[in-house]
Amino acid sequence: MTLDQLVAEVGLTRTAIRLQLATLERDGAVTRGGVRPGRTKPSHVYELTGEGEQRLSRAYVPVLTALLHVLADRLPREEFDAVMRDVGRGLLSDRARPRGALRSRAEAASELLNQLGGLTNVEEEGAHLVIRSHGCPLAAAAVNHPETCNAMESLVSEFVGSRVTQQCDRTERPRCCFQIPASDSGSVA
Repeated sequence: MTLDQLVAEVGLTRTAIRLQLATLERDGAVTRGGVRPGRTKPSHVYELTGEGEQRLSRAYVPVLTALLHVLADRLPREEFDAVMRDVGRGLLSDRARPRGALRSRAEAASELLNQLGGLTNVEEEGAHLVIRSHGCPLAAAAVNHPETCNAMESLVSEFVGSRVTQQCDRTERPRCCFQIPASDSGSVA
């Protein structure tokens, strides 16, 4: 659609639509796809990018949840868990692993989880670092399939380069939680 078409469709001012389009372009959800003749000059045509279409799709959750149900029914429990752990590690195939102190690697893992839709922070609890989420980006799957949390445990463990134990809460309001033991030196700094 052109800017004028969007103004007519949405009912906002040209300035408001321009601001929203600028944000959507910056975030990679919208791009200028060409021009159309206008009353006084050509108008840019804005269109969704592939990424923008994916963000608007409502098919992912039901399709992937149904896939997990089918896999859980067809595979032995241990094999299903192994597949899910491979999925978690596979999410890192093109990502560089962080270096440095355990705390900085845990912070990097927290940021990675946030990029995947989590809202996490790193806390110190005794001799452990804990990556705790205020929700679960995979709640629709994790409630019925704890192996989903194991996939994320494998992702975090592989990314941090340390043993990680998931302690996710899969009750009424699911929340992710990953515990990382202190480094060999006994320090979590």
